Amino acid sequence: MAGVKVIANDTEFQPELSAAGSRLAVVKFTMRGCGPCLRIAPAFSALSNKYPQATFLEVDVHQCQGTAATNNISATPTFLFFRNKVRIDQYQGADAVGLEDKIKQHLENDPGNSEDTDIPKGYMDLLPFINKAGCECLNESDEHGFENCLRKDSSYLESDCDEQLLITVAFSQPVKLYSMKLQGPDNGQGPKSIKIFINLPRSMDFEEAERSEPTQALQLGPEDIREDGIVQLRYVKFQNVNSVTLFVQSNHGDEETTRITYFTFIGTPVQATNMNDFKRVVGKKGESH
Repeated sequence: MAGVKVIANDTEFQPELSAAGSRLAVVKFTMRGCGPCLRIAPAFSALSNKYPQATFLEVDVHQCQGTAATNNISATPTFLFFRNKVRIDQYQGADAVGLEDKIKQHLENDPGNSEDTDIPKGYMDLLPFINKAGCECLNESDEHGFENCLRKDSSYLESDCDEQLLITVAFSQPVKLYSMKLQGPDNGQGPKSIKIFINLPRSMDFEEAERSEPTQALQLGPEDIREDGIVQLRYVKFQNVNSVTLFVQSNHGDEETTRITYFTFIGTPVQATNMNDFKRVVGKKGESH
């Protein structure tokens, strides 16, 4: 629903976040008498109507002191971004253009508003946490590069000189990985033999990937790479992950090149387990923000 929902007290905040579900929730923390807050208020309202696929909430730090303290708010206006009740980003200040850019960034990374029934309760699609600028893919073709497989459309990632790919995925914050989706076509070009490495201090090459011991090795079956397929990871080995390197060694049909049509991870941000530990006290009325 378009428009800004004003949170009247602390007890309303979590239910509103829950109601947003997998939709992007943009929360404005404001304070009565704050000049920058007043200046950006019309723009925030306009953005809520322009992007109805997101949920827009407004929280006054004095009326909702517990919510402000839990979220470590020290200045206003501060905008927090949530998905599935998990904080994924923040923006501070009264620059409407910068705020809209941040909103567009997260909507572009939206894994989809429809709930994925194959994602277990308590976990989420980690696509919004992938830092595309920190990602790398060796042996990708010029026409069908890595970013194609991060979108749910007809585009795809394809290898270039042979069937192998070496993909490094960087995250914007530490995450816990539960599983992944690695989808491919059923024409023999879908990925089969995979080696997974985490938190490498530097980029590896194909020779290093061949000889190095992985965090986990996988042999994917045809059912694993279907649209409804999900690949289970050894959860205890993926508890504090900043980056993942995926070495695709072969495909199902010994084809010349490998194709990946969609790729993402399922899990949670590490900080999600610690959100309620933040207890910064918001200043009383009259104190500077």
